Amino acid sequence: MTKSKNTATRVLSTRELNRALLERQMLQRRQEVPAEDVIERLVGMQAQVPNDPYIALWSRIDGFQTTELAGLFERRQVVRAGLMRGTIHLVTAPDLLCLRPVTRPVMDRMFFSGSPYGRKLRGIDIEKVVALGRELVEERPRTRAELRPLLAERWPEHDSDSLAYAVTYLLSLVQVTPRGIWGKSGQAAWTTTESWLGSQLETDAIPDEMILRYLAAFGPASVMDIQAWCGLTKLREVTDRLELSTFKDESGRELLDVPDAPLPDPDTPAPPRFFPEYDNLFLGHADRSRVAPDEAVAVEFPKGPFKGPFSVDGFIAGFWRVERVRASATLIIEPFFKLPKRDRPAVVEEATSLLEFILPDVELRDVRVATPS
Repeated sequence: MTKSKNTATRVLSTRELNRALLERQMLQRRQEVPAEDVIERLVGMQAQVPNDPYIALWSRIDGFQTTELAGLFERRQVVRAGLMRGTIHLVTAPDLLCLRPVTRPVMDRMFFSGSPYGRKLRGIDIEKVVALGRELVEERPRTRAELRPLLAERWPEHDSDSLAYAVTYLLSLVQVTPRGIWGKSGQAAWTTTESWLGSQLETDAIPDEMILRYLAAFGPASVMDIQAWCGLTKLREVTDRLELSTFKDESGRELLDVPDAPLPDPDTPAPPRFFPEYDNLFLGHADRSRVAPDEAVAVEFPKGPFKGPFSVDGFIAGFWRVERVRASATLIIEPFFKLPKRDRPAVVEEATSLLEFILPDVELRDVRVATPS
């Protein structure tokens, strides 16, 4: 059956794409919604830095408290696992069961060709490595450091790091608590999804539904944007069978979207927002110009890890960091340019609230705006 597609007659400006992204990412206004619903709506949240999702949720939810997400972790309603782009994402338990089969090719490719580990295990029966790894992590959660000697006992002639990475890339695993819980620490210990959640992975590995959800949260977007977000390739054949609206950006690239998705007025005011070190807001597209100016893309983003970005008028305007000395803490704002007088009070107010959220028990808190270099 051939699908119908709207004719790509409308060109969307960068500001229109920016305001659409902010609206769908819940950044135009904080909303009173459960954190679990936000995590699902955004198709997961970047989480290789364990505390990042807390700041990302604080920027989106009115009255968000760290205890809410910590409770979801403790009840195993949300988990941290390798998914899109092969990176650690925070997702709901049901989403992990359906997204991991879809993103399995990404994890496999990253291990076998995107890292040195797969190349070091050429000639080995990788299925036996994975099978033993499953037994070990289901016996009890284990770190890679714990897996290395146990696997090396069986395959002493092979690189032990590569053996451990084979298990964590090729099995559907979660990083167990207390890692990921605000205020607690723990090594990255792994067990299988099935063992942790008590449920089986879904068998459907078709990406259609995942792509529709991505567009609802990140669109309008190009096929290259979708691929950059999830890590899958050759998705044109998938989007061609979906019922989608089409647009063009100012460079003439085709953009796809779910029908009737919000496209706010480009002149809609956008409040300042502060983000964690990593957020899919600025990692979810191949073309980041809709949210990141040249200063952010060319200078900071490729180098990582980087300081947390902040936005003014919807676009990344610089970075922030916190300096703590005993009983005092200062959040330092490092803008790319001199902040306009009309924006400065709102930026400082947002920064003040963020510092209180991050360090509520610190007696002396201050916000300082650095002079642009």
